[in-house]
Amino acid sequence: MTRAGRRGQEGQRGQEGQDRARPRVARAAVSAADGLLLVDKPAGISSHDVVAAARRLAATRKVGHAGTLDPMATGLLVLGIGRATRLLTYLVGADKDYEATLRLGQETLTEDAEGEITAGAGCRPEDLTEVRLGTALARLTGEIMQVPSAVSAIKVGGVRSYARVRQGEAVELAARPVTISALELRGQPRAATAADGTAVVDMDLGVSCSSGTYVRAIARDLGAALGCGAHLTALRRTRVGPFDVGEAATLEALSAQVEADAASTRPRGLRVLGLSEAARRCFPAVELTGAEAGAVSHGQALPASTLERAQAPARPIAPKAAAAKGAEEVEGTGPQPVVAAFAPDGAVVALLAAKGSRARPVLVLAPA
Repeated sequence: MTRAGRRGQEGQRGQEGQDRARPRVARAAVSAADGLLLVDKPAGISSHDVVAAARRLAATRKVGHAGTLDPMATGLLVLGIGRATRLLTYLVGADKDYEATLRLGQETLTEDAEGEITAGAGCRPEDLTEVRLGTALARLTGEIMQVPSAVSAIKVGGVRSYARVRQGEAVELAARPVTISALELRGQPRAATAADGTAVVDMDLGVSCSSGTYVRAIARDLGAALGCGAHLTALRRTRVGPFDVGEAATLEALSAQVEADAASTRPRGLRVLGLSEAARRCFPAVELTGAEAGAVSHGQALPASTLERAQAPARPIAPKAAAAKGAEEVEGTGPQPVVAAFAPDGAVVALLAAKGSRARPVLVLAPA
């Protein structure tokens, strides 16, 4: 296909995306409390569509996200409502888990099933010996340098990389460090036949990785290592930091809950994971005295030794993700991780981080 043809195809896909119907949900009778909302995103809509729906469900404009998913992907989206949007900066960098399906034997322009096929060497299960496949997966595991997908939102000369690709440009992005802590084969590779008749192999992978990892790039690089090419055909995010997709609700379920609540005699609004509970899930927690809580709520610092009383959560977010912006860097360690500080009544007061000999608030959540 010519470049003009590709541009036309990509432009048509973009228009189809604009014409896609956004999900219809009920509007809450009262605004939701501050907290996190865990949504199980369906395929076929954008993450921004989900945010728009959440604004209606929560009856507030103050809704943000801790990282998006492509329209073809499903799974966990972590949204912040009200003051909880201020926590999202610490959740964006959390480690994540995915369940991915790859197709070996074909490459596409976008490195996923939504793009034009650009190469079709084909693949058969007998080509994938256990040793060969295991070696290829092992080389993509650990701390590696990964070239981001060319259809990512990374800016090149002030223009999004995906926009340049849609214009027919060849984009080369610099490799970035990522950590892929697990890359596991789920079941056995399966022989299949693509729509154009090419013999291909489909395989499922479990992926645990750091923020900033492109799963479609894993598919691309695995295909290159095996010499047959590959692309991503399905993706589901199952975990973001301490939050699991099993805790998430669909938009349909959330809409039904809001509709029923609005019809009640005393509406309470959309149910969310409260600010204090969310903070306990994400960060080490330190219990303050009444005097300490009062000082912190006014933005005052406490002795750094206060942080020694902190108790770690069962499944904390990655230390790099929880690093405090503006906190003093200790030589060789970088920015210091934050600790959630709680008043005697259990309410979260602030996030603290060490700066010199003091524990200073980096985010006050319950000002006096």
